[in-house]
Amino acid sequence: MTMTISLPRVMHAASGRPLSLREHEEAFGTTTVGTALLRELDASGLLGRGGASFTTAMKVELLRSQRGHHKVVVVNAMEGEPVGHKDRTLLSSNPHLVLDGAQYLATLIGARRIEVCVSRKDSTIVHHVQRALHERELRKTGPEFVLHTPPWRYVAGEESALVHWLNDNETMPQYRPNRPHVLHVGRSPALVVNAETSAHVGLIGRFGADWFRELGTSLSPGSTLVSITGAVYRPTVREVSLGSTLRSILAEAGADPDPQAILLGGYGGAWLGAQHQDVAYCNEALRPFGASVGAGIIVVVPKVACGIAETQRIVAWMANESSRQCGPCAFGLPALAQDLRTILRGSSDPRAVVERLKDRCAVIDGRGACRHPDGVVRLVQSALEVFKDDVEGHVNGTPCVGVTSSRHWVAVPALERESELVWE
Repeated sequence: MTMTISLPRVMHAASGRPLSLREHEEAFGTTTVGTALLRELDASGLLGRGGASFTTAMKVELLRSQRGHHKVVVVNAMEGEPVGHKDRTLLSSNPHLVLDGAQYLATLIGARRIEVCVSRKDSTIVHHVQRALHERELRKTGPEFVLHTPPWRYVAGEESALVHWLNDNETMPQYRPNRPHVLHVGRSPALVVNAETSAHVGLIGRFGADWFRELGTSLSPGSTLVSITGAVYRPTVREVSLGSTLRSILAEAGADPDPQAILLGGYGGAWLGAQHQDVAYCNEALRPFGASVGAGIIVVVPKVACGIAETQRIVAWMANESSRQCGPCAFGLPALAQDLRTILRGSSDPRAVVERLKDRCAVIDGRGACRHPDGVVRLVQSALEVFKDDVEGHVNGTPCVGVTSSRHWVAVPALERESELVWE
């Protein structure tokens, strides 16, 4: 069977409901695991779509090198960011493509069990996955699928926190000095893969590396799903070719054509000035600006907004969502949130507060048990650069109009424990 190179690839609409297994196989063909699958996966250059952008083939090789026969594949569809919807949209469209990819990966590493993790908060998505798994169980072939529904938290989607939960513990990230690192569910080495990544594996297994590379760039091949929100006509999830310009992606989503800034990669990502809209949406093009594709999230902020106010709300929420198991999260992130709040509200020496904020970022960066605080630092540092006019206005006692607006452009849930964020 041949497959068109046009978009969408992983997305597939079927009357507003997920494809059944029969419909899925009619659209994509049945799965056949050939001996060349590992070579095709390696040649595809597929990068993980969960945020870290590790080469999928490298993670597979790492698991193949582990001894023992009781390996597991963990499909991570937790998606803990309020502005991220790509994995949920994918599972609402075609859960079977995700499950196909997981089955391919299980074959490659010799796994007998596949753990599928979906937040219990998304009861509709849980139902879609349950139904898809039931269809597969009727065939009684392949590895065993097990559905898990961990609690929804931002850090619950971090792979070591997810595996920690699967081992009957809390959703707490684990200290890992080297990446990638082999995690274990019980005594079983685990290959943790993002849901969208698994869907792309399902396509590569069918159509090969050359087909996959017909979209994207040489370093960032293929297509990717993007959650787009903020100053847009309607929040949406689009499948785009990597290497497309930001301007073309935003135009497709009906975004404000003249925004103030764009948040790339989610709450642990970075701000990019609107003057860079013609940059390509791929890691190699975004890296010089301190940004990346990350978790596949774009938030558009209009000129009427206060960039520092938007950043402060994100940082406060991220501090509240941390596991508080190490100093950078327990003390550092609330301190960053408090400094940003002080800049917004004014102080007797605002320039000193800005310098203190910069110093704290330097101290926190790279010192956490996981990468959670690093992402917040990246966000703050990019905000100080992209919104330097807003910062200067607050320092000079002439804050922007956006700081008093009741309209928020970045979706941030209300804090439950805001009093804990005050830095003493």
